[in-house]
Amino acid sequence: IGMAEGGWRVAESLDEELMARIRSSLPKIKQPAWNDRVRKTECVLSFDTPESPHGLFVSMENFQGYGADFIDLDHTRSNNPLYLNIKWKKVPKPQDEKMEDKTEAPTKMAIGVEGGFQVDDEQFEYEKSYFLAVMPQRVLIPLPQPELPELVTMIIDGILKASDMSADEAQVMAWEEKRQPSKYADGLVQLDNGKKISPDPSTWACEESGKKENLWLNLSDGYIGSGRAQVDASGQMSGGTGSALRHYEEEKAKGNHYPLAVKLGTITPNGADVYSYAPDEDDMVEDPKLAEHLSHWGINMMQMEKTEKTMAELQIDLNMKFDFDKICESGKQLQPLCGPGYVGLKNLGNSCYMNSVVQVLCAMPEVKANYFDRAQQIFEKSPAGRSAEDFSTQMAKLSVGLLSDRYCKPGSKEAEEQSAYVSPQMFKFLVGKGHAEFSTGNQQDAFEYWSWLLNKMERAERTDGAEGITWKLFEFQSETRLKCTQSNKVSYSVGTERALSLTIPLKAATNTAEVQSYEERTAKRQKNGEADAESKEEPVKPVIPFAACAENWAADSAIDGWISPVTNAAGVALKSTRFKTFPKYLVCNMRRYVLGEDWRPMKLDVLVKAPETLDLEYLRGKGQQEGEELLPDSPVPEAAAQAPASTRITPDEGLVRQLMDMGFAENGCRRAAVATSNAGAEAAMEWVLAHMGDPDFNDPLPQEGPPGTGGPGPSISPEAVEMLCSMGFQKKHAERALRQADGDVERAGDWLLSRVDMLDSMEDEPEASAPMMVEEVGGGPADYKPQYELMALISHIGNSTASGHYVCHIKKEGRWCIFNDRKVAVSEEPPLDLAYMYVYRSVGPA
Repeated sequence: IGMAEGGWRVAESLDEELMARIRSSLPKIKQPAWNDRVRKTECVLSFDTPESPHGLFVSMENFQGYGADFIDLDHTRSNNPLYLNIKWKKVPKPQDEKMEDKTEAPTKMAIGVEGGFQVDDEQFEYEKSYFLAVMPQRVLIPLPQPELPELVTMIIDGILKASDMSADEAQVMAWEEKRQPSKYADGLVQLDNGKKISPDPSTWACEESGKKENLWLNLSDGYIGSGRAQVDASGQMSGGTGSALRHYEEEKAKGNHYPLAVKLGTITPNGADVYSYAPDEDDMVEDPKLAEHLSHWGINMMQMEKTEKTMAELQIDLNMKFDFDKICESGKQLQPLCGPGYVGLKNLGNSCYMNSVVQVLCAMPEVKANYFDRAQQIFEKSPAGRSAEDFSTQMAKLSVGLLSDRYCKPGSKEAEEQSAYVSPQMFKFLVGKGHAEFSTGNQQDAFEYWSWLLNKMERAERTDGAEGITWKLFEFQSETRLKCTQSNKVSYSVGTERALSLTIPLKAATNTAEVQSYEERTAKRQKNGEADAESKEEPVKPVIPFAACAENWAADSAIDGWISPVTNAAGVALKSTRFKTFPKYLVCNMRRYVLGEDWRPMKLDVLVKAPETLDLEYLRGKGQQEGEELLPDSPVPEAAAQAPASTRITPDEGLVRQLMDMGFAENGCRRAAVATSNAGAEAAMEWVLAHMGDPDFNDPLPQEGPPGTGGPGPSISPEAVEMLCSMGFQKKHAERALRQADGDVERAGDWLLSRVDMLDSMEDEPEASAPMMVEEVGGGPADYKPQYELMALISHIGNSTASGHYVCHIKKEGRWCIFNDRKVAVSEEPPLDLAYMYVYRSVGPA
C-alpha cells in the first residue's frame, strides 16, 4: 500500500482484510437504474469536479458526487462505505486536431446545436483514471481490478455508462430559435401579372428608392421593396427604407392581402428568410411552399446562392459584438479581479440573466450571513441523496463558490488567466424547475427571474425555519390613496411590495429639441440613402431625470368608470401611491419595455441617469390628513361575492397568447387579462410590467366558482394530500390548505408552515372565502431610513428581453466592478444611465 495525497492510501493489491470490508458492504450498494440520476461530473455540495486535485467521489449507494472535502460528511450520515473515485487530467490536443475541431462561425440563433453557438468548445482532451474508494479506511484501489466482486464491477460500469445530464437539463443547455409555419402559405394569392424576377442579384433594386440591399420580394404580386432599417453591430440604424412594409399596407388598404415576403439575398436550396406582415403573425415565419411560390416569379430555388446575411446572422453579429461598448466597457483595458467575492459564473447558454441576479444577491452581507457563513450547518442538514434538489443546499454551495477563495486564489494560475469561475448548472436547473420559461434555455427577463428567485428563497427559508429572512430585506409597505372626485372623500389602503417598478415618462426629457433635430437629420439621410454619413454621428438619445420617474410613480392617476360608494354612480377616482415604510434594499426596475405602435414590445432607447445617492423622504405617505373625510366601505366586493359564476371574468385566450408571444409566462398573462377585464394588449402589457414582481405573479388563477356561488371549488389531488401528510401534517389540515391554495402544493405548504402553531385552534373557524394570503413572518416589513446609496445595477444589451445579454456592476470595497459572466474586473465607467435594474442600500434603520 502506497500513500496518496489527502490521507488516502493506494492499494496495488487486495488483501483479505480489504476484501472482507468490500464484501460486507455489498448489501449497502446497488446498480443504477435507468431513472437514477448519476451525478458524476460535479459535487452536489461544492463545485469540485473530476478535474479537482483529488477528483470526484460518486456514492455507490445514492449516486451523488462528492468532493474530497465532503466524502467524510456523506459517509457519516449515510454509512455508505464504497465510492467510485473519478479523476481527469487535462492534456492539450495535438495541433492538427485543434485545426480539425475549429468550428465555423454560427449561422443561426441557437445554442448547443449544429450551426449555433457552442458553449463547451474545448481545446484539450482528458486522461481519465478511476479508483474504488473504501471508507472509512480511506483506501484507493486502482481500476480495473479483476479480483473485485462482480456486483462492484457491474455498479462501476453502470455509473460510467450513465448520463450525468437528465433530458430536462439537456433541454436547458440547448436552445434554438423556432419559426412557425405561416398559416397564409397554403392559400397564398399569387397574381399572374406577367412579372418575372431575374436570378441575377445585380438586377435587383427597390422599386421605390432604387436601393440595392436588404431587398424583399412580395410573394403575392412580385413587388421588390426595401426592408426596414435594422440596428447593426455598431448600434446604428441602417440598411433600409421600409418600402416593402409600406407596399403591404397600401395594398391592404385597397382590400388586397399580400402578407408574405422573402429576403432575396438569402435564397438557397435549403430555404430563405420569409416574413409575414399579417398583424396576427408579424414575425419571421416558415413557408412550406417556398419553392413553389418562388417558381411563380421565375426563381429556381435550387440554383440560388446566398448574397446577403440572413436575419439570424445579423442578430448574431449584434450579440457577438457584446458591445455595446458603454455597458460592457469594451475597448478599455480593465483590471481583472480575482479572489473572494470576485469569482465569475460560466454562461450556460442564455444564462447571463441568472448570473447577473445571483452576483448582486451574493454581494449582500445578509445573504452571505444566511448562506455562506452557515454553509457547513446547511450541508450537514442537507437530505442525503437529494442535496441537488434542496434549495438551501444549492444556494449555500453557490455562495461558497463565489465568496470564498476556493476557486480563485489571488496570484494563482486561474487569476493570471482570468479563468476563475464556477458553473451554476445545478442551481439553474433547480430554481427553474416548475417555471415554464426559466426551465428552458431561452433568454429571460432578469427582473422577472429576480422575483421568482426571491419566491423560491422565501419558501425554502420558511420550510427550514431559517434565522435570517432574506426576502424581507426587500419588502416595504406602500400606502395607496384613492379620492372620489364626486364626493371628495378618500380611502387609504396598505400593500406589501418588493420592488419599485418605474415607468419612464418620455415627456420629461431634458433634451427634446436636440433629439428632434437628430431624428430629422436621420430621416433625411435615410431618405437620400446616406447610410455612411449617418453612422458617423453619435446617436442623440432622450435624457430622462431619475427623479421624474420616481415622481411619475407617485403622481395621481385617473380611474375612469369608478363606482363611487357614496353616489353609486360611475365617475372618476384619483389614485396615488406613497411609501409607508422603506426597505433595507430598494430594487428599482426601469420599465424600458413598452408596446409600440405595431402592438409589439419595444425597448425605450433612453438615458436615465440614476444618482448614486437617493433621498426619498418626500415620497413618504402621511396617512389621513386633517379635514379629509373617509369613504364608506364599498358595496362592490359583497356584490361580487354574490355574482353568478357565469359573470366571473375569464381570460381571453387570444390576448393571453399575444402576451405570451412577448415572452411572458402563461400564468402571469392570464392574471393580466383578468385584471384588465380583457381590455386589450396595451392595458394588459402595462399591468404585466407593473406586477411582474408580485409574489403570486406566476401562480395559477383561482379556480372558477368563488365560495358562495355554488360553483365548483378547486379539485384536491390525493397525491397532493399525501405529499403534505408526509411532511407531518394531518389530512384535514392538508385538505384545508389545498383548498385555500387552489390546489397548489407549494402554496399550501407555505400556508401550513406559517400557521403550524394554530392549526388545531382554526378547526372551528369557517374557511376564508378570499384568496390565500401568506402571513408575514415576524410581523410586517421593518422600516429603514429613506436615504439610499447605489450598490448595484443590472443592464440589458439588445432590443428585447427575449434576446441580447445581461451584465451587472456592483460597488465593492469602494469601487465599481463589472461582472460579465466569467469575466470580473474593475469598472472604469459604470453605465449608470442605461441600467434595467438598480439596487439601493439604505443608510440604516429608521
